[in-house]
Amino acid sequence: MLLSQGRLRQTILALTLISILTCSLLLFRADIFEKLPVPKQFKSDGPPAPKPTPLYKPAPERRPDITDNFPRAAKANSSSSLPEIPPWNKPPQPHVPEKTPLFIGFTRNWRLLQQVVVSYVTAGWPPEDIYVVDNSGVMQSNQKGLLTLQNPFYLNYHRLTTLLEVNVLTTPTLLTFAQLQNFFTYTALEKEWEHYFWAHMDSPVVSDEEYEEEGQPYRSLYMRAVGVMRETMQPDYGLLAARWFAYDRLSLVRTQAFVDVGGWDTLIPFYMTDCDMHERLWMKNFTIEDAKAGLVYDVASGIDDLEMFYRRKPTSANREEPPSPALRPDGRNSPEYHELLRKLDEMQRAKNEDKAGRNTWQSAQQGGKGEPFYRDSAGFEQGISMTMNFGRDVFEAKWGRGPCDLRKAGLDENDAWRLVPGWEKEEAQKQAKKDREREMKEQRKKTENRKKEGR
Repeated sequence: MLLSQGRLRQTILALTLISILTCSLLLFRADIFEKLPVPKQFKSDGPPAPKPTPLYKPAPERRPDITDNFPRAAKANSSSSLPEIPPWNKPPQPHVPEKTPLFIGFTRNWRLLQQVVVSYVTAGWPPEDIYVVDNSGVMQSNQKGLLTLQNPFYLNYHRLTTLLEVNVLTTPTLLTFAQLQNFFTYTALEKEWEHYFWAHMDSPVVSDEEYEEEGQPYRSLYMRAVGVMRETMQPDYGLLAARWFAYDRLSLVRTQAFVDVGGWDTLIPFYMTDCDMHERLWMKNFTIEDAKAGLVYDVASGIDDLEMFYRRKPTSANREEPPSPALRPDGRNSPEYHELLRKLDEMQRAKNEDKAGRNTWQSAQQGGKGEPFYRDSAGFEQGISMTMNFGRDVFEAKWGRGPCDLRKAGLDENDAWRLVPGWEKEEAQKQAKKDREREMKEQRKKTENRKKEGR
């Protein structure tokens, strides 16, 4: 009993000591913390600072709204309400034996797209062979008529398919230039087209009504293009990849050639991807040859009334009046034809001399807010520009140099992604020489050491 009481007293004493020590430590820590400086983020020097408010860039200058540049089509109910295609340019009936599909890619600017489609139709291209590729990235919005004219990505699906009677293919999402080109090739493979044509949407065409071949009847731009294609289909023609009409503003492509080099490099989205593709074709001994079929222009604006392409005199100064069915197209090589050429020449010159750049047409429209897949026009333009710059960097990384003339620099397809950046520069060449000399010296030393060890 006594032992138990002694142990109890010891336990109580121990607990008391522990309590005293604990309290002392707590008081000591509290005293230290009182003397320590309070971190800045925990100080309260008054009311909390207001959160930063978003700072906005100045609003871009508002451009004038665009107007539709085919008033006659805007009032038409069917294709028969449109002007007559000049008889000398009408597509052959029946269709030529060859398949002659023509792709025209579209992302922005309805006026220019409508202009180039009308130009090909009036130059004799069969409408059923024309494939507008809606690459606006708005999915089915244009097909359902959900966008308005001021929207940069607006396309009048009904007018193209019902009035102009061309085809419209829609990409599932917005494609870059390189991806769009591969889409053309893929579609050609799916439809078993050995050849196809493709055209820029800012490059209207006109049949050359003054061109004559000795002993040959007049041929429209379309029939001359068919003639060029027939040349390339000869068994002994050689390794042809493409024929260019006014550079590649209109191109004839041999499908399998593009497949054989692996298609367009989609890591290079826009500028320099054409250089990469064409150089790789040449490296594989394919040829790209120039050809002529008619007049091909490069413009940044649209004619205000596309009826000019039908070579008709204005039906009336008052656009509310119905067209006169008795008014026939003017004759071939007429003053109206030359007025059309003069207008297109003027537009092409304006594009080349524009100090703001050649592609101002791409950002001509600024509307569409609140519509499906709306994108800020200026922001979209900036994003595309950044992507273009990225592509230039990729090209330079792929080939170790920026200029396009890869074969002239002594490169072939096996050099892609294997070259030191800036390998052509004098400093890089000197460094490479030093590295080789050092490696050779180290190799000789290793050889000598092995001989000594062998003894």
